[in-house]
Parts: sequence; C-alpha cells; structure tokens
Amino acid sequence: QVQLVESGGGSVHAGGSLRLSCVVREHTASGVCLGWFRQAPGKEREKVATLYTGLGRPPVYGRFVKGRFIMSEDYAKNGVALQMNNLQTEDTAMYYCAALGPATAGECMAAGSAHMRAWGQGTQVTVSS
Repeated sequence: QVQLVESGGGSVHAGGSLRLSCVVREHTASGVCLGWFRQAPGKEREKVATLYTGLGRPPVYGRFVKGRFIMSEDYAKNGVALQMNNLQTEDTAMYYCAALGPATAGECMAAGSAHMRAWGQGTQVTVSS
C-alpha cells in the first residue's frame, strides 16, 4: 500500500513562505494522482491542489490559492512539493498529502478530499500576524 510522508511545515509570519514535501513510498510517484489538502480547526478539509504526475499538465488549485501556491513534481524524492508564498493567517492548518489511486487525469483534476484513498500524517503550518 502506498505510504505518504509529509515534511516542511512550521511557523512563519504573514507574508512568509514555506515549502512542503511529500515523499511517496512503496510506489512510484509517476503516473498517479496526488494532492495537497488542508484542515483548520473546526473547519472541513479542503483541497489545495491536485496533480496527475508524469503528464506535464498543470495542477488544479483551490480557489483560495489565488496564485500564491505552486504544486510540483519532485522527481529526486519520488513525490511532490508545495511551495507556499505570501502566507496569510487564514492559511494556518494541518496540511496533508493524499493519493487517489487508479484514476484518469480528468478524475484527478476534479477530485476532492472524499475521493482520496491514502493519506499522510500531515504537517502543521502556522502563520502569525
């Protein structure tokens, strides 16, 4: 079974940046649907971005991203990364890496948290004003 391990979370001031990493174990990270999701206390888990790796297609981002985050493939680490810039206090949340399982690229782009089948343990991101 695929295992996902996130890292890179931390505490920053508003306007700062963080880079999250998700390493895929027990499976290749190419030709699969991977995503980043986040959940703040008292709120539902929401999609940050999903990407079908190995196709050269751009990720699909949640509306709140507004060009601040970039999801990319990390070939060296067999995983994906999430570069987060201009972080705001409302970005404070636990960030999770997730995998969809067998799916088409279209299904991947449209996938929400309910569709994902494997989850990492999460990494905390805290943004202070």
